[in-house]
Order: sequence, then C-alpha cells, then structure tokens
Amino acid sequence: MPRYEYRCRSCGDTFELSRPMSESAAPAQCPAGHADTVKLLSTVAVGGSGPSSASAPQGGGGCCGGGCCG
Repeated sequence: MPRYEYRCRSCGDTFELSRPMSESAAPAQCPAGHADTVKLLSTVAVGGSGPSSASAPQGGGGCCGGGCCG
C-alpha cells in the first residue's frame, strides 16, 4: 500500500499515512488532531537493472542529444 506524506498547517508536524491510491486525495488528520493538512509531493527513486545514464550511448535518443530542442 502506498505511503503518503502530509504536513499540518496548524502545528507544522510532518507525518505519513499508508492508504490505498483511491484515497490519496482524501483529507488527512494530523496525529495531534488538526484537520488543516496538506499532502506533500514526494520524489521516489526506483532502481532497475537497465543501463545507467553513465553507460548510455551519447548523442542519440535524448531530447537535446536527438536534436528536438531549438
């Protein structure tokens, strides 16, 4: 189940909740009982077995390397 991070606007506390994706936009209550919270944007690093950018071929396929910038 995904974890979402929230910050309470009343007390400044940051907390996480595990909830289904279908409830990701639902309001969340702060552990101290405050209702004025905001969901924070999180960056997620996902590892894989594909080639890293250091070993990828240079000069082709990327936006600026492929010539689509201009």
